[in-house]
Amino acid sequence: MPVLEGRQQERQGIAAIASLMVVAARTAPKAGGRDDILTAVVTEGEVGAIAAEMETLASERCNPQWTAQAGIIGAADAVVLVGVRGTKSYGLDCGGCGFKSCADFTAAGSSAGQDFTGPNCCLKLLDLGIAVSSAVKIASILNADNRIYYRIGAAARRLRCLPEASVIMGIPLSATGKNPHFDRERR
Repeated sequence: MPVLEGRQQERQGIAAIASLMVVAARTAPKAGGRDDILTAVVTEGEVGAIAAEMETLASERCNPQWTAQAGIIGAADAVVLVGVRGTKSYGLDCGGCGFKSCADFTAAGSSAGQDFTGPNCCLKLLDLGIAVSSAVKIASILNADNRIYYRIGAAARRLRCLPEASVIMGIPLSATGKNPHFDRERR
């Protein structure tokens, strides 16, 4: 019987978990059944590119939190990105976006903010939250180290990882003896 090296098996497991997370995000409930969720799995050098972009943002903003998180992200085996086409209106005229009607929301157009494009339909953002939650539920059930990061999404957006997304969240995955995303000793 061959001996399968543990670390290689862990990486394969993380890849399988990432795929299942994308399925969970896709099949998560959406307002009115209208699917504007976008997903991607980032591995190897692209994980490093996101971490490097986070370092660039740290420098631009003089904010060490970006640097601290970049170090953690750079060590991840994979990153699941979940984004949304949030600048599309739902057509409910709820006013959650800050406009009186969806027609006014659409007429205002979208513009790039510091990290994301807005304004966004609040129902689309709720869909994003549900999709991200469904994805991390899978990671948690399967015992993969994970956490939701706003900053990954901002860096991924600058790198045009999900070019149609107005907002992106990132979920790094790893299999370690101690979850690096909740390490109180680093803080």
